[in-house]
Amino acid sequence: MPIQSRSVSSSASPLLWLVAAGFFMQTLDTTIVNTALPAMARSLGESPLRMQSVVVAYSLTMAMLIPASGWISDRFGTRRVFFSAILVFALGSLFCALSRNLGELVAARILQGLGGALLLPVGRAAVLRGVPRSQFLQAMSFVAIPGLIGPLLGPTLGGWLVQYTSWHWIFLINLPVGAVGCLATLVYMPDGRASNPGRFDLVGYGWLAFGMVAVSLALDGLAELGLPQAMVVLLLVFGLASLAAYWLHALRRPDPLFSPALFSVQSLRVGLIGNLFARIGSSSMPFMVPLLLQVALDYSPLHAGMMLLPAALAGMGMKPIASRLIAHLGYRRVLLGNTLAVGLTMLSYALIGADQPLWMRIVQFAIFGAVNSLQFTAMNTVTLKDMSGPLASSGSSLLSMVQMLAMGMGVACAGAVLAGFTSYFGGDAASPEERLRAFHATFVTMGLITMASSWIFWQLEPETVATSEEVKAVDADTVDHA
Repeated sequence: MPIQSRSVSSSASPLLWLVAAGFFMQTLDTTIVNTALPAMARSLGESPLRMQSVVVAYSLTMAMLIPASGWISDRFGTRRVFFSAILVFALGSLFCALSRNLGELVAARILQGLGGALLLPVGRAAVLRGVPRSQFLQAMSFVAIPGLIGPLLGPTLGGWLVQYTSWHWIFLINLPVGAVGCLATLVYMPDGRASNPGRFDLVGYGWLAFGMVAVSLALDGLAELGLPQAMVVLLLVFGLASLAAYWLHALRRPDPLFSPALFSVQSLRVGLIGNLFARIGSSSMPFMVPLLLQVALDYSPLHAGMMLLPAALAGMGMKPIASRLIAHLGYRRVLLGNTLAVGLTMLSYALIGADQPLWMRIVQFAIFGAVNSLQFTAMNTVTLKDMSGPLASSGSSLLSMVQMLAMGMGVACAGAVLAGFTSYFGGDAASPEERLRAFHATFVTMGLITMASSWIFWQLEPETVATSEEVKAVDADTVDHA
């Protein structure tokens, strides 16, 4: 796709390609791992049903660093930070490939997340400074294209690499891309920074980060970490108390990370809460489906990865339709009905079995991809549609943080539910039929969680509508983490 067009100046082309490539690396690595989890488990001597920490560590680290990304970029400059982000991401990828046990792999994924969290926010800041404001939305639309291509290629590429090489190569492929990215950053990335970035709210950041980590670890501890119930309860209580402490801290600080004034906007309040709870269910699907296909139905890694293509293609096809649906029906109707549709589609995965016709499975996956894509577009745009001025950037960062937090919590929650049902249906000695029943019960549980979140969107004003152009404009300035 040539960027030298009438909408975006050709002088910005190298910068946009660089930011797009960095975002592609980050989104590809979010999805490429899921198909490889069973192979990684066999290599590391772990159960494939207890590998969710590999996904949770990455998404949770990104959620933690996103609130600080704007200040880091202003303080140290976009070129230095973007270069460092690519370097850290590539080093994390190398250490992932060299990991000899699950603990080392999780630690390396945390390092990867530290780099990945900065790629898009810093890249967006560089584009904002390097492209005329009138061309910013078109530029971000171009940069966001890898956000669609990454999830499309990730599962299939991961399956192919696992089947014909080894799981290590899903990380090693980042090294040459990272090397080229580092060199291109030194040449094409402007070194923009704020003249007075101000003081960073370190205390507020500490409360917020600890709260997110503690709550996520409490969920993950129910499944993989084997923590005692008392420790899980303790982590959950301390995590919630830390989040409450952050809120009280932000109310009395003149320059908090996220101003409480953001929550005076009703659409943002409902959108953020809806994003969090609706995504807990749907974000578990990229983790659950490859496991179902490989562990319960004996698919090869490549076959499992290819089976996810219908969902990704249907999701891309829904994007241009979503804006017209929202403009015609309004956010409230779309989100109420579509949240129920996403949940019902997840419930339908309980019907998957070895005797199910292939065409029916493909249709089932495609329907989920379509309604899930509509859900993301509607949730993202209703959250930010009323943001303007200095609150717009803060609202976008808060949405990105919630997206990554929900992804980690969704995988941790699904892992805990799957572990519980697997134990109920026979544990490690469970037969293939009993394992399949554990997956079915987990899909039902996560689908019901998603359907319950539809009541959150009931709180939207009935007249909350928009033109298709407004939806496209807001959606172009948001990047979804599916």
